[in-house]
Amino acid sequence: MAARHVIINGPPGSGKGTQAMRVADRLDLKHLSTGDLLREAVAAGTELGKKAEEYMKAGLLVPDEIMLGLIREQFEALEGLGWILDGFPRTLPQAEALAELLEKKCLTIDMVLLIDVDNEEIIGRLTSRRVCSDCKEVYNLSMLPDGDESTCGKCGGKLVTRPDDREETVRRRLKVYEEQTTPVLEFYRKLAGVTEVDGTGDIDAITAEIIRVMR
Repeated sequence: MAARHVIINGPPGSGKGTQAMRVADRLDLKHLSTGDLLREAVAAGTELGKKAEEYMKAGLLVPDEIMLGLIREQFEALEGLGWILDGFPRTLPQAEALAELLEKKCLTIDMVLLIDVDNEEIIGRLTSRRVCSDCKEVYNLSMLPDGDESTCGKCGGKLVTRPDDREETVRRRLKVYEEQTTPVLEFYRKLAGVTEVDGTGDIDAITAEIIRVMR
């Protein structure tokens, strides 16, 4: 199991990041989150991190070649070990470039996992999310006491809705995801197949199902 190479995919709000971390921890795999890799490279002041920071400060998307460079470094550091890649590829050109990189490294993808969640379920999840403006604790409205949906139970700060969690923004994000990721999933269905897991319900049960299909 330790040498398995897995890509995890899913729409925003599907819980794929959470599940990637949980599964990686239970199966002794390295969780490769592209968001984390970017932040770590910038904080460390690496050559790729400095290049990425220039784009991030300008409010631009980090180019694919920089992301691939960060992933390439991880593949080299994790030679012979297993990993779960989370947050990449998001587009067909990224998937094709990643396939080329894997071929050069003599690596194969053992499984592509899709955390499947209905759009209306995702909209309900994200629009119900609140974040403390002070300590950044994250809540769901279902977690909050009745009549107290504006105060953080941890520090007393004000709970706010992030711009990304407003309904019109969530619907736009889902539309972009569908447009960009449908070709990616078709690419992997032809290449190695895609295993779908229902992402609704109890978090522990979803983790257990992912581990079951990976064994």
